[in-house]
Formats: sequence, C-alpha cells, structure tokens
Amino acid sequence: MSNAIPGPDGRPRCGWCTVTPDFFDYHDNEWGFPVDDDRRLFEKLCLESFQSGLSWRTILAKRENFRKAFRQFDFDRMAKFTEKDVERLLQDKGIIRHRGKIEAVINNARRARELVQQEGSLAAYVWRYEPKADELAPPQTASTSPASIALSKDLKKRGWKFVGPTTVYAFMQAMGLINDHAEECVSRAEAERRRRNFKRPR
Repeated sequence: MSNAIPGPDGRPRCGWCTVTPDFFDYHDNEWGFPVDDDRRLFEKLCLESFQSGLSWRTILAKRENFRKAFRQFDFDRMAKFTEKDVERLLQDKGIIRHRGKIEAVINNARRARELVQQEGSLAAYVWRYEPKADELAPPQTASTSPASIALSKDLKKRGWKFVGPTTVYAFMQAMGLINDHAEECVSRAEAERRRRNFKRPR
C-alpha cells in the first residue's frame, strides 16, 4: 500500500498505518530508520520469523512479551537455551507458541554468535547487503529484492532458519537498509536524512 494517509496530526503517513493506531508510533519512531545495533537487528530478524504467516499487528502487540521471554533478544544468552527453555516458551501465552519458530530463533542465536566471530558484528554483515539506489523498486511495491534474496540465501547457507527472501525484505525495510516510506510520507525525508548521516558499520 503506497498511498499515504493522514496521521493523527494531519500529516501524511504510509498507508499501512491504517491497520491500527499503534502503527503510527512504530512508523514515526522506528520503521525505516537505519539501525547498527546487533541486538536490535537480531530481535527484528526473530520477530519477522515469528510473523511468518501472521500479521505484524499481532507481533507488535506481543513484542514486550517476546523480549521478556527471549532475554531481550541477547543472542549470547539465547544461544544457551535448552529443551527446558523450549518447553517454558511453549507454555508462555504472551508469545506465539509455535515450536518450529521457537526452535528456529534459538538456532539462529547460535548462528548469530558464529557470524559475529567470523564477521565482526551482525551489523557489519547485514549492511554489506544494502542495495544500491538503482536496484530499488518504487516504495512499497515489492516484497522481495535481489538484495533480500542474496542475504536470505547466505543466511540459510550459514544455517539460519525462517529467513526467506520476503522475511528478509521486511527486515531490510524496517531496519533502514532501504527507504521504503511512501513518496508522500512525512517520514520519508527524515529517513533519507538519517541514512545520509548514518555511518555504515565495518
């Protein structure tokens, strides 16, 4: 949905904000702004994995529960989770109780630790896949891209799970690797300004 709609202050926002009033705060303060913090990047990959087949509204409403259940998405701590933790999480009504997804993000925590040892940081690795401007589709008209396909393929090669190209594209949109705010959206110029001033991790 690329058409902008008026927000609470009357200024235009991305059309997907109409789904729930909660989206306005997430849109205005998080979505599409560049991130270089490993924990936040890992959290988003995990939450996008849980979203697979569901709506982001469902996941966002449970985000604080997820953070509590998964130790604030500290992948060093999550990597030590055992079958006992899986059983604990399957009993937690505050999250999505899907064994496959729970086991996948625990696996991904272990893979994240390996990746950091090999690449220096999750941020440095992820930002290598930032697409060039001429590789981008018009805002909010695509669900995958050559960059998301490439990143998904490499993550899977490294043993990550639930990281398909669509999941990875949504991650790239949210974490500011692309500026996918609608052309008319009030946040597009701010996202672009932050991207210009953002120091890419190495």
